[in-house]
Amino acid sequence: MTLTTAQAFASFQESLTATAYQTGTLIPARRRGVEERLSGAFPSSSDLPFSECKMMGSAAKGTIIRPFDDVDVLAVFSNVKNAWNTYQWDSQSFIDRIRAAYSGLSVQQVGTRGQAVRVFYEGGGHVDIAPVFEVGSGVYKLPAGDGTWINTAPFIASNWYADRHRDLGYQLSPVVRLLKAWNRAHSRRLRSFHLETVAATVFGQLGTDHRVAVQRFFEWSQTRLAVADPGGQSGNLSSYLSWTAHQDVVQALESARVRAANAIAAEQRADHAEAKRLWAVIFGSDFPTS
Repeated sequence: MTLTTAQAFASFQESLTATAYQTGTLIPARRRGVEERLSGAFPSSSDLPFSECKMMGSAAKGTIIRPFDDVDVLAVFSNVKNAWNTYQWDSQSFIDRIRAAYSGLSVQQVGTRGQAVRVFYEGGGHVDIAPVFEVGSGVYKLPAGDGTWINTAPFIASNWYADRHRDLGYQLSPVVRLLKAWNRAHSRRLRSFHLETVAATVFGQLGTDHRVAVQRFFEWSQTRLAVADPGGQSGNLSSYLSWTAHQDVVQALESARVRAANAIAAEQRADHAEAKRLWAVIFGSDFPTS
């Protein structure tokens, strides 16, 4: 049976959304694995005792898309034995100790807004562990990659996003997942946290017609890429974009806007083949066209 545009769109959205097994079993298991490893390596008797780990990022917000292989975890270390005094001028030594806890596994140091330890699994996928000290009031100290530290407040930002998702009738995350699919299909020019924040900012209201919503995002976001970190720590989230990169993003958004408008028009005149073809250009070859 040939799918209508609406049916193809719904099928594609379902294919992006994490399954019950992934949200209920796989992702929690990855968090528990980090907790068990770090609890064993840094017990309460250690000079650097591990405190707790928490899910953060797209997996915690519900904006992660399939196929996915990365899960973000915040690993909090206690200052009960004044460990901060040892590492406050040398965050690299701190993160090196976390990497050493995974000796024998494939790991690497990665970072965009701060540094994390990426742990790879033999069966595929990885976990990005962001090791931190808690400052208080939802703020943490995260290694900056040059021996210094930066402040981060991921759960303040997540709570802000959750409030926006609620205020927009719980329609925000389904739209964000679509936008992430577009971003993935077109050179991943935008960082995930930045894209989520722009989307949560540009919409004053959202309905259930997500085809119209993404077309409006492609239009409205072109002049609203400069958004502040809702956690209040990182300033303008678009600052990683050079002038040229910023122009490339705007051009990509405009191209997507034109295609989305044409796809909506094609659907309205019952030309579902053309509508689906255009959506597949926007979202990638996984979008069903048959």
